[in-house]
Amino acid sequence: MYTHCIIAVQRCDMDKKKCETKELVINGVPPPESTGFLAERERRLKDLEQLTLLSDVFMSVALSDLKACWHVIRILMNDPGIELETVRTQYVISKVISHGARLDVLAEDKKGVIYHLEIEGTDVVDHARRTRFYGSVTDGEFLRKGRDYSELPERYIFYISRTDIWKRGYTIYEEEKRLRQTCEQHNDGSHLMYVNAEIDDGSRIAKLMKCFKTADPFDDSEGELSKQVRFLKTEEGGIEIMCEIMEKIREEGKREGEMIGRESGMKESHKKTAWNLEKMGMPLDSIAKVVEEDISVVRQWLKPAK
Repeated sequence: MYTHCIIAVQRCDMDKKKCETKELVINGVPPPESTGFLAERERRLKDLEQLTLLSDVFMSVALSDLKACWHVIRILMNDPGIELETVRTQYVISKVISHGARLDVLAEDKKGVIYHLEIEGTDVVDHARRTRFYGSVTDGEFLRKGRDYSELPERYIFYISRTDIWKRGYTIYEEEKRLRQTCEQHNDGSHLMYVNAEIDDGSRIAKLMKCFKTADPFDDSEGELSKQVRFLKTEEGGIEIMCEIMEKIREEGKREGEMIGRESGMKESHKKTAWNLEKMGMPLDSIAKVVEEDISVVRQWLKPAK
């Protein structure tokens, strides 16, 4: 049994900037000739075409390439001398009790400096506290038990947003720590930059953000980053990678939706049970034990029934 993960590849003429699609044979089995398959192929290619570097998924895949990530960090840091040692994408930091994190891009240079690139979450309300949290979990990851605090590495977080979340008209905002009484700068080795793709202030970073917004495979202006975008959007191997990743995301979303549906159905069932038991005169604390829910939640459930 086989699955068609790769629907088509694009053959591109870089001079004419035109593409044509070619069906890809997988495991020696050609794709079926059907209207349904063609529609699915077109949908997937369209999905891929619309992805930009402001998508955490696409950025993570693109910057998993060391040279592409190197290019981006050199521009963000305004330092062409930076040399990266390693890059990790979708880096998971798990905690047993407290909230864990999945970092979009985490890189380390040859001097041991850490760079963390994070795309703004669409459902985030408090961006400042989100970046505060990411800084804390990253520091915890790099300082092992028994080590001295002085061994914490220099760390830069670049929080990249689609819009100017601070609404002051700048492409980049750098957080700076100072002693209030003396106004002296206080450097603890942590640095935070908010970068947005909305404001074009004519800077080199603003130019980079234009590439992030479009992820145009025919734009060669961003060196190794442009090469990686072209590979992922127009070449067989790149499209195969992106198709597989997008399929995994769809499957995860489907499973999550099914789980939420089951949990929602179970919750409704517990609500009905609570209402019935309350009508029978059962005490609130006993009802909570039966439905295995906190008593404050059960109390809230029963309010409309009274």
